[in-house]
Amino acid sequence: MTVQTSTKFLFIPVSSAEGIGEYMRSMIIADEVKRLWPSAEIKFILSQQAPYAAQCPYPAVLLEDTPTKQVKAVNQVMSDYLPDIVLFDASGRKSQLAHAHKLGAKVIFLSQHKRKRSRGMKIGRALVTDCHWVVQPEFVIGPISWLDRLKLKLINKPAPLNIGPVFTQPDASTQSALLAQYQLTQNEFVLFNAGSGGHKLNGELAADIFAQAAHESYKASGITSVMVFGPNYPNPLPELEGVVVIPQLNNQQFINMLAAAKAAVLSGGDTLLQAIALRKPTLAVPVSKDQPPRIAKCVSANVALGSVTELDVLNGNIKQLLSSEGIMRLATSLEKDYKLNGLDLVMKQLERWIRL
Repeated sequence: MTVQTSTKFLFIPVSSAEGIGEYMRSMIIADEVKRLWPSAEIKFILSQQAPYAAQCPYPAVLLEDTPTKQVKAVNQVMSDYLPDIVLFDASGRKSQLAHAHKLGAKVIFLSQHKRKRSRGMKIGRALVTDCHWVVQPEFVIGPISWLDRLKLKLINKPAPLNIGPVFTQPDASTQSALLAQYQLTQNEFVLFNAGSGGHKLNGELAADIFAQAAHESYKASGITSVMVFGPNYPNPLPELEGVVVIPQLNNQQFINMLAAAKAAVLSGGDTLLQAIALRKPTLAVPVSKDQPPRIAKCVSANVALGSVTELDVLNGNIKQLLSSEGIMRLATSLEKDYKLNGLDLVMKQLERWIRL
């Protein structure tokens, strides 16, 4: 049931010319907040260096750099806006979290790997944080130490909660419209995406490597490839035989495209975990330094295949992914209960805090 609220939400994700995962996650949560509580006020703080910043559909304050490095500017925005709930997605210095807490806001910190999780558990930050959500399943990131658990208990703060990936659930109408728009048939294409499109590997855009692999995959298998380049991709889009080229998709569209694909070749960020939650056979390729450990955990659990970006190796691993044996092996492992969607947990917590 939709209820009215005048609660003010402030989203402060990491934002840059490279990654987009934190911004996309904040957008997913913001959209769900607006759907459930239409009168909620929503504001973002973003770096103007992020190519997607100007496209933000919500009121946004654009800073010269990522918000973590703009302490005074972020604190001033909070003082002027007086938010009720502030979500720092992998962002924020202790002084920024403390300022939000001092203003009376509920403070949420989201972390996505062990280093950020450890930072969020430091006493100074934990004391001014109401919720610490980890956007990884525990089988990927592992449990916190007994010492960290004891420390948090002594200061009367809860341990970080593993909520898993955050995404909009697929729906039949969106999926049908997408497939019709791009003249695709369910389960008869492979989805390729290297994240935001801005990541570089040895001076070459990861998206260009993925696009070439998509072309080679079509030539080898005859199965249509779909390449989503991402909003940070800086070059004109190429034309490649057998490859449906898409500049960018929002999360709802991307999730529906992923759910309809036969298999996927993805970077090792949020989309990998979303694919696992959707039980989609996936080949994961690291495009940033935090991704190899995550991919290794998923490969070890037999819920994804892994590869490097060297094109010959990548092409061979794609063939393995699309083989009957590869599809069946992953499908069997993916039958386990990895279907956690953090969005449900997020909304239940926010519902406890909203001002009715």
